[in-house]
Amino acid sequence: MIIARGKRKNNIAEYVLYMWEIEDLIRANGFDLDKIDRNIIRRFVQPQQIKNEIRSWYEGLINMMIREGLREKGHLRLIMEIINEMNDLHSRLLNASEQTQYNQKYRLARPHIEEFKKKLKQLIDNDIEVCFNGLYFLLLMRLEGIEVNPATQTAFATFSQLLAGLAVIYKKVEEEKMEI
Repeated sequence: MIIARGKRKNNIAEYVLYMWEIEDLIRANGFDLDKIDRNIIRRFVQPQQIKNEIRSWYEGLINMMIREGLREKGHLRLIMEIINEMNDLHSRLLNASEQTQYNQKYRLARPHIEEFKKKLKQLIDNDIEVCFNGLYFLLLMRLEGIEVNPATQTAFATFSQLLAGLAVIYKKVEEEKMEI
């Protein structure tokens, strides 16, 4: 909750990836709040009141995931809505002639996005969702100690750069410091 709140405020792309990790963490703990409390919440060096808030946050996420049928896989609607908002902004940026830097990042990432789309088992037309899937896949590979070849690292680096640029613009738009 504390980490999620900070990421949501400062970097929407990191927030999305973090929330995907939390979803998997909830699944790994069998949607059992007591198990999450033992394995995760108790490790926070926080006053009991904050730990109670964190527990409530996890409980809310568990309930949402169960309601949305996400026991085995998938992502919370509220996170997917953010990805769709980001993809909408991405589309507007591609059509904004003054966004040359962002468009350059996309031109570098696009061939890798198309290649990764072919490798995905599900059909995803949303380029931004493809980038998130790629970066999450990379994170899982690293966690499992799987060596990542240089070509894959290069491809995913373009995803990271694209999402980082988009996250900066998303924050400016959200704070009404920029219009697209």
